[in-house]
Amino acid sequence: MIRPGFTGCTLDRADRLRHDAEALAAAAGDWRARLLRLAALDPEVDDAGRLGWGSLADAAENAELVLLGLDDRQVPHFAAVDPDEPPVRGRSPALFRMLGLMPPEEASLYAAARSVVDWHMRHRFCAVCGYGTQAFRAGWARKCPNCAAEHFPRTDPVVIMLIEHDDRVLVGRQPGWPPERYSALAGFLEPGESIEEAVARETLEEAGVRVHGIRYVASQPWPFPSSLMIACIGRAEDDALTVDPNELEDALWVPRAGIRAALSEEPGAPFAAPPPYAIAHTLMRAWLDEA
Repeated sequence: MIRPGFTGCTLDRADRLRHDAEALAAAAGDWRARLLRLAALDPEVDDAGRLGWGSLADAAENAELVLLGLDDRQVPHFAAVDPDEPPVRGRSPALFRMLGLMPPEEASLYAAARSVVDWHMRHRFCAVCGYGTQAFRAGWARKCPNCAAEHFPRTDPVVIMLIEHDDRVLVGRQPGWPPERYSALAGFLEPGESIEEAVARETLEEAGVRVHGIRYVASQPWPFPSSLMIACIGRAEDDALTVDPNELEDALWVPRAGIRAALSEEPGAPFAAPPPYAIAHTLMRAWLDEA
């Protein structure tokens, strides 16, 4: 199966250094250390989609550093969190053009950096007592100096699924998507729920379809802001649709030929497919490969 987007980072995350103050200081003092260039969470990339890097001297004076990891030459790579920079809302149109250029390992590294920097920007105060928190564990956690509560970057699980019936799969469209874009149905996994239960519930809520025979396919980090997409395939009991307009603008059953045409961007395809870095694209290819 094709590797899902935002996976395949080649850096060693170097967890062993996160509690070692001396080793962290040495990494930050390494003349080779690199700092990821971000502007409002958008990366700087060259014509080949490679991420732009600078030196730690480029970071704001009061910036909090996040150790992203070490490369195969043991060069430390960092991202910086500027405490004076406000949280970023939304995603720029330019970002998706850049994602289309990035090699998989570059996109994976960017996803990790974006998610953790965005988390810092949104979680500067303790959820227990409201006091201002401080970064620790090499930027992979925050700690409250008032009540000692520790806070860690969150990842929100999301199920994303293709539901099949009579050699067709169900795809849906949300308002605000690019023209003719359809994708797999998806929704957040709720507390006290298994992956299979979430797939069945979300499909029933969004499209009125009852599902069984659910199987896991793959997963993908999705850094907008920080989700884990859990891709599955299930079987529908019937093909009657009752679309919830609060969730979907439209939904339709598409046969294999239509899915293949959409992924190939053929003229006359029944819909515009998700981009290759989205796991919905990977999921559609996986379903085709099962035939």
